[in-house]
Amino acid sequence: MPSLTVPQAPRYVPAPPTKENLQYADLAIIDLSKTATAEGRAELAVQLREALTTHGFCYIINHGYTQTQNERMFDIADIPMSGVPEDEKRAYTGDSKNTGIFQGYKPRQYWHIDAGVRDQQEHYNCNRHVYSLMHPQALRPFLSDIDVFVRHNHHNILHKICRLMALSLELPEDTFVKLHDFDAPGVSYLRFMKYFPRSEEDEVQTKNVWMKGHTDIGSITLLWSQPVTALQIQTKEGWRWVKHIENALLMNIGDSMEFLTGGFYKGTIHRVVQPPIDQRGYTRLSIIYFSFLNDDVKLVPLMDSPVLQRVGVERRCEDDVAPTMNDWRVARISAYGASDLQKGKEAGIEEEVLNGIVVKHYN
Repeated sequence: MPSLTVPQAPRYVPAPPTKENLQYADLAIIDLSKTATAEGRAELAVQLREALTTHGFCYIINHGYTQTQNERMFDIADIPMSGVPEDEKRAYTGDSKNTGIFQGYKPRQYWHIDAGVRDQQEHYNCNRHVYSLMHPQALRPFLSDIDVFVRHNHHNILHKICRLMALSLELPEDTFVKLHDFDAPGVSYLRFMKYFPRSEEDEVQTKNVWMKGHTDIGSITLLWSQPVTALQIQTKEGWRWVKHIENALLMNIGDSMEFLTGGFYKGTIHRVVQPPIDQRGYTRLSIIYFSFLNDDVKLVPLMDSPVLQRVGVERRCEDDVAPTMNDWRVARISAYGASDLQKGKEAGIEEEVLNGIVVKHYN
């Protein structure tokens, strides 16, 4: 008979919220509990469209996880970083530069950031089919928690957002749900990520940038809010900090949704920088669910949308040469932190060309 005892994870104690007076982005808050009714979904679809055409980021609340469940997941998220020996980590290290897939560990100093400085972030990436691959010994007692959490993110949060996005484009509600089929070939995955403080020399060399400005590769990213303030988004007024909201998550769209909407919804440029002075010295632990379209989805505008027909679209390439989700993912992931970026025409922008499409990095 299986044990009914819930395994206890070592307690992860996060940093206290910053007290610094920062310029925060004014982001919309989407109350997911309103999706229970057609009227609520219609209201939220308008709110989401406004949020995504203004900043491209918004908060999600009432997503179905309690604060206690949230804290337990952050305890579990730290286990791959703090509870696994280095030699065992090496056995589960991925090879994203050659495979185009994030799976297992990404060790610190894997990517080049700037001026010879390499990154200080460690990842543990877990495919949405949690039991399909082996995991480090310390994490195995918690796989059922992780599996439930992944499925909750996909079915109870992502799919609800997909329905709102379809309504916002006047498409059938299940349009984007079908393109995010949990069981279809694809690589939506969960990431536990930990940033470690850097040396003062590294901070000077990189101008305090921990991860250059970029857009996400996939369709919709779900970032569970945590208190170390380091995320910034690019707005019309310049870079703005993203404020922590207890037991909320942040949602933003990536490249592939920009392709499908013909630029109506654009992937927002965001970066990670050194935290404010009262949070320096702390690690920054994150939980992110990166969703991707089914591998075979061709990244062309959904011209059945009456909205796109009215406003027009901006194609990043011609439809006949547009990549599939799989093609775009492999190209972007393989190149990240490994390719030689070229100086762009605009100040502070570096570029690379992938599948004939220009990808910008904002330094």
